[in-house]
Amino acid sequence: MNGSLPLGRIAGVPLRLHWSAPLLVAVLAYGLAAGVLPDWAPGHSAAAYGLWAVAGALLLTLSLLAHEAAHALAARRAGVDVQDVTVFALGGVTRMGTATRARTAGLIAAVGPLTSALLGGIFLAAAVGAGAAPHGLLPAAVLAWSGWANLLLAAFNLLPAAPLDGGRILQAVIWRVRGDRDRAARIAGRCGQVAGALMVAGGWLEFLAGSGSGLWLALLGLFVAASAGAEVRRSALAAAVRGVRVGDAMRPAVTGQDWQTVDRFLTDTAPGAAGQPVVPVTDLDGRPTGVIEPAALRAGLAGRTAEVRVRDLAAPLGTCTLAGPDEQLGDVLQHGPLTAARPILVLEDRRVVGMITVQDVLGLMRGGRRNPPAWRPPTAPRAGHSH
Repeated sequence: MNGSLPLGRIAGVPLRLHWSAPLLVAVLAYGLAAGVLPDWAPGHSAAAYGLWAVAGALLLTLSLLAHEAAHALAARRAGVDVQDVTVFALGGVTRMGTATRARTAGLIAAVGPLTSALLGGIFLAAAVGAGAAPHGLLPAAVLAWSGWANLLLAAFNLLPAAPLDGGRILQAVIWRVRGDRDRAARIAGRCGQVAGALMVAGGWLEFLAGSGSGLWLALLGLFVAASAGAEVRRSALAAAVRGVRVGDAMRPAVTGQDWQTVDRFLTDTAPGAAGQPVVPVTDLDGRPTGVIEPAALRAGLAGRTAEVRVRDLAAPLGTCTLAGPDEQLGDVLQHGPLTAARPILVLEDRRVVGMITVQDVLGLMRGGRRNPPAWRPPTAPRAGHSH
């Protein structure tokens, strides 16, 4: 997640704090200091309420981190790749790969609410002990609030709607019963879209009724609905590219030379690459070194197109997603981003033989053709040759 700061690692998994997380702490602390603590532990100063409110907010934030870390550790134990764990204003998120078995996916999803429920029980038990101690009413109130908040978090996450943990569990159950992971993901995602819409509506009505927490519920609903929509699109994409080789989906690609001047590139190569989002560029041996957007070459050079070479402006090859013709397209899409400015470059023997654009993938999702014209090698190296 962009805008996140590293907090350290747990079992090798990076822990991150999004810039919006302090907003979560501030909102929780305000609610505690302004209402919950004075009601549950009356008779203390405003400063005491403020300090204990911040402590309670931080305790719940750490609980969110523990919830997500439990997912990450369970995934690592099951052999699923985990990228990182991030806490942000609306909760936490763990970025990880896809489990290969329904049972594994279900267990990874279930461990998060189980951790929250366990923490809730521990905090409530600690609250009972603190309440029996002298001057322990205020810390007991903080612990009790944290306990109930964790139990509520566990219950909320068990709603059968992706991307919530309950939606992941629902997906795993349907996958196990029907044997179709993508269909299960679509069903769980649709449930998430419905749940998100209901949360937005309920939160908005609550806000109109004078409750500020309704706005938070509405924002959370928007996040759930948007994430669920992304789940539905991902599952549709996975179903569309299942069994499709990269070579079956690629289109021919015109390439240019990185040693050309911009002026010559625009004259000799760009016209033949009309319609391509980018043009792969190669060195003198025909090996790709990067990609260039023709439109970007025309801007900002102020008449110096005869002096500047393409390699000085090209994006390096390391920023591109590379694949071989025999690889599965679904695997490639999982390991590299596909954007309008960064199509998949298809290489064979370290030479560009084609590319796959966003439009090609969308065509597959619409049931389009899978076999574009076969690639024919050029008879001789030249500027603007087609692959």
